[in-house]
Amino acid sequence: MTYEQILAFGLIAVMMAAFLWEKFRYDVVACVALVTAVALGLLPAADAFSGFSDDLVIIVGSALVVSAGVARSGVVDLAIKRFFPALTSLHGQMLLLLVTVTILSAFIKNIGALAIMMPVAFQFARRSHVPPSVFLMPMAFSALLGGLMTQIGTSPNIAVSRLREELTGQSFTMFDFTPVGATLAAAGIVFLIFFYWLVPRRENQNPSLQEALESSSFATEAMITRQSPFAGKTLHHLLQTAHGEVTASAILRGHTRLSPFPDVLLHEEDTLLLEGPSEALDRIVSQGNLSLSGSTEHDRKKRGDVSSVEAVIGRGSPLIGQTTSELSLVHTYGVNLLAVSRQGKRIRERLGQLTLRSGDVVVLQGLRQQMPSILTELGCLPLAEREILLGTSRNIFIPLAILVVAMGSTALGLAPVAIAFFAAALAMVAFGVIPVSEVYRAVDGPILVMLAALIPVADTLRTSGGSDVIAGWLNAVAGGLPAWGAVALILLTAMAVTPFLNNAATVLVMAPIAASFATGIGYKPEAFLMAVAIGAGCDFLTPIGHQCNTLVMGPGGYKFSDYPRLGLPLSVLIVLVSVPALLMVWPVR
Repeated sequence: MTYEQILAFGLIAVMMAAFLWEKFRYDVVACVALVTAVALGLLPAADAFSGFSDDLVIIVGSALVVSAGVARSGVVDLAIKRFFPALTSLHGQMLLLLVTVTILSAFIKNIGALAIMMPVAFQFARRSHVPPSVFLMPMAFSALLGGLMTQIGTSPNIAVSRLREELTGQSFTMFDFTPVGATLAAAGIVFLIFFYWLVPRRENQNPSLQEALESSSFATEAMITRQSPFAGKTLHHLLQTAHGEVTASAILRGHTRLSPFPDVLLHEEDTLLLEGPSEALDRIVSQGNLSLSGSTEHDRKKRGDVSSVEAVIGRGSPLIGQTTSELSLVHTYGVNLLAVSRQGKRIRERLGQLTLRSGDVVVLQGLRQQMPSILTELGCLPLAEREILLGTSRNIFIPLAILVVAMGSTALGLAPVAIAFFAAALAMVAFGVIPVSEVYRAVDGPILVMLAALIPVADTLRTSGGSDVIAGWLNAVAGGLPAWGAVALILLTAMAVTPFLNNAATVLVMAPIAASFATGIGYKPEAFLMAVAIGAGCDFLTPIGHQCNTLVMGPGGYKFSDYPRLGLPLSVLIVLVSVPALLMVWPVR
């Protein structure tokens, strides 16, 4: 090896060790590696920040915004409630969750698809009286499998498409990944349906602050509007949309207070006093097309820039000892009181007649940019950094239409993936699907910075000739292996590296090596590039190799050792199915 190649290998090795050590965040490690590459002369200073303009960064960031818009719409939850309202079989619930997550992951970021469906999994767990851990790990694995099916399903697919374009002048198209990816997804779902029991049933022993808040019970008022599909139906039909998580304490009809019997028919302009977790209340309000308490005319004037915030009433707050009717919050402060939670007490009064106390948790709605100053003036302390959807307007059809147009334009070759999804993210903002202030929360800044820094760093292996050296080593190891053995070698290598690196980083390091390896033994590179993408997208062995696995670890109460119990046999299955499928779809000769 040359001196430059030794430096390139050393830098990559140190970077990988730093990723494993986890002392510093991965984006910091990638940026340090970028600066080091320039300092060592491996990378020209003029090319140091070329990764920030790379299509890969734009596509991943835009896909996250589009995913957030689809998640906010509540379309998946609504569809399941409408078409599967009485699904109680555990296997039926598992099949529905896995298929839905898999299909969603093909079109939006897999972690976004998983996040959309996790609340549904918790509902199914409560309905079936099982811990959520039964569903969560299989769902995380199905999200990874679903991402294999399209070009935008996961960042490894995007990365190998870019590399193929550099090598051959032709990128993989949107659905080039579908034949092999769909085969693997189908095989994986069948396996997970029958072998999910390999994972021990766990309980979350350390719920986070956010989870504690989500389980808090709020009281709110909601009115049956003319557009509500539940006008003329019973109270039981309305409460069914929350599957027992919401209770009604009273029905107010004019000046009459009715007892909330399940068979009471609901009339237009009836006001319901409801109590339950904020997410369950939001489902009833949005699916029932109900109007929350407060000035609806005031809301319409602010529509499009409204946020709902959880806050606790502090000592010395002017709210203490007052009712909202006395305070006239809408006209005095420009906010609505949507809901109240009081520890140890069930609230039966109307919100306008409730005397507020220190320590009450309130959900306030107002202009987003004014909320910080209003909370300070009211002596309220905002709680967790989480999105409160209760009381915010959403449209189901606009985000779906945006997603369909973006997918269709890329599939028909009308626009490059980067342009199509950047335009889709912009449309999500322009049509008010996601507020401007939420865009930068939806975009995963650290992962984008890591990608932008790693693109030129990983390229130092190619420019220094290091990837050709590794390809030569693989050639020596492969020896006289047949084509299936060579593809399997690359696939297993990528699978082995992925638990220790971010999956996108694995592709950026491994894909050039795989292409050089294939060329060196006289094979076409497509099957080998696809093998790298599959190996990088299929980390089923650890909770740290992919964000989906990390996301379910806490809520599922899983231990590190739980992942290989289900993940190892699934990994073996993926290797056995993918190698012949790759050779059939992408011949190496």
